[in-house]
Amino acid sequence: MEQTSFVEVEIAVIGLLVLAIFVGIVTKRLRVPYTVGLVLFGLAITPLTHWEIDLGGEVILALLVPPLVFEAAFHIKFEQLQRDLGLILLLAVPGVLLTTWMVGWMLSVSMPSLSYPLALVFGALVSATDPVAVVALFRALGAPKRLQILLEGESLFNDGTAIVVFNLVLAQALAGHGSLDLGEAVIQFIEVAGGGLFIGLALGLLVSVVIHRVDDHLIETTLTTVLAYGAYLVAEHFFHVSGVLAVVMAGLVNGNVGPKGMSPTTRLTLLNFWEYAAFLANTFVFLLIGLQVDLPLMWAHRWEVLQAIAAVLLTRFVLVFGLSLFYRRALPMRWAVVLFWGGLRGAISLALALGLPYALGPERDTLQALAFGVVLFTLLVQGLTIQPLIRYLGLVGHAEEEEEFLRLRGRLHAARAAFERIRSLYERGLLTEASYRVIRPALEQRQQRLQRALEELLRRNPTLGMEELHLAQQEALQAQRMALHDLFIAGLVPEDVYATLISELDQALVEQDVPPWPGWGLRRSENEPPIVALLNVVVQEDDLPKVIAGLAAVGVPVIDLEAQGGFMQRRRHVLLVPVPQGQLAAILQVLENTCQERMDWAWRPWSPRFPIPIPRRVVVGGASVFIFPVERYEEV
Repeated sequence: MEQTSFVEVEIAVIGLLVLAIFVGIVTKRLRVPYTVGLVLFGLAITPLTHWEIDLGGEVILALLVPPLVFEAAFHIKFEQLQRDLGLILLLAVPGVLLTTWMVGWMLSVSMPSLSYPLALVFGALVSATDPVAVVALFRALGAPKRLQILLEGESLFNDGTAIVVFNLVLAQALAGHGSLDLGEAVIQFIEVAGGGLFIGLALGLLVSVVIHRVDDHLIETTLTTVLAYGAYLVAEHFFHVSGVLAVVMAGLVNGNVGPKGMSPTTRLTLLNFWEYAAFLANTFVFLLIGLQVDLPLMWAHRWEVLQAIAAVLLTRFVLVFGLSLFYRRALPMRWAVVLFWGGLRGAISLALALGLPYALGPERDTLQALAFGVVLFTLLVQGLTIQPLIRYLGLVGHAEEEEEFLRLRGRLHAARAAFERIRSLYERGLLTEASYRVIRPALEQRQQRLQRALEELLRRNPTLGMEELHLAQQEALQAQRMALHDLFIAGLVPEDVYATLISELDQALVEQDVPPWPGWGLRRSENEPPIVALLNVVVQEDDLPKVIAGLAAVGVPVIDLEAQGGFMQRRRHVLLVPVPQGQLAAILQVLENTCQERMDWAWRPWSPRFPIPIPRRVVVGGASVFIFPVERYEEV
């Protein structure tokens, strides 16, 4: 019996993965968000299958949520989070409380059959956001990084906050209390949330210290896996505090402190492993949303579902636009609109809805129907319309220029293919010389026109070519890696030499150095201003991508010379920057905005007082600029 049960589980898992592969291919062709496609496909196949996948909320929270939360937290840097930490915490703590109360109050008024305590339970249940589809879209479209951090940061912290508040109001509802004891609730909230954050901090630092002492990429990757699931397990089952917040803090600490003691190979392995782990968890979560949603139950409560959707949208509107008024840094109105419409609900809301106790009686079905309706609406309606909204608001940088770049590149590729085909026919004797002489000049002229148009577009918008250069660099490094692997397998390279060479390539792959803008390879047009000065700029390695992108945005190319030295022997870069006439002020402003001092982590050395290496905060960053006037400039 146990063997049969295991086989059934194995078949179900493999079946879901096969479906996910199919959905991934289809959604990429249709340009639909992958997560939305999973939900739609799950809804479509549910009536056609006899699968009985009955997963409780605890399984989703304990098995699928930790890798999602850890991966997101691991990739967020402290300095990125610190800039808007005030607004993120406003949305994640007071925002969750406001959502719980406001949604609960509106539903208790509009639905007399739903008691106020249970309405509060529903408000807490839908207070957690899940912007996976939106963040993936941001990355694809090139939306502002700060806006992405706002959405991700809010989701990371309000997931744990929402679960804590949900458990508090659910306990009150089951106990039959009509109202919360505010003082006791605040104390419990601080204990549960603060305890989770403390455990995550302690475990994150502990694992980072161990990683610093270990030099094995497989063991170090395993340590992060133990940290992600162990933080949740220790917090929830041993200390009875917030497991999700423990995972959030563990991921943040390990992602910021841990890499300082990792080898390049370990960092590359971690990036690939957690990217796949999060993809796999997202796949199961959103497929399960489509498979678990009870459409007949939703239809039976369709009017209540519409009221719940309206309450959630109105609350989100008040939350984003209201709390942003109290934030000291001005939030652009366009960003506020995206934050409002991008507040999707997903895994946490589904898990909490599925985990509602049967002791709630018939109202359990009502709450589940409302939750399923809100989750589906946000994923399908908001998830499918967020891309047109972002484009309409103009948050996609150089959208028209990007399309023009792709069109020109496609036309140039087609023109070259046509020329090669005609030349091949002529060389094989299948085309007469007279015809070839007539056709060849036209094809060559077309290639030259397209090449000039492409170069002119890159001069006007230099960032367009940087992604292509970056991909080409990555492909070149991967090709070298595969060539070394073939030599090692053939026994032509000893293991120690192979490990050294692979480590060098992994270092370049992990750093993802942005290639200098290709402007040095493009001849300047006659109407462009002359070069009047040359800047010698020394920047920290962490600032390099922002500096190059910022200079590219104002049309200035750079030459990057890597160096090392100074405080902590940190890697630095010396940039040679030509200054066109009239652009010195703009270039210096870019450097001021992108090269800032920041707090970083260094390892305190071993000593009798400190028996283990403890990370300490230090100030690094900034830039040194030397200006050299150019007496004569000419194109060669």
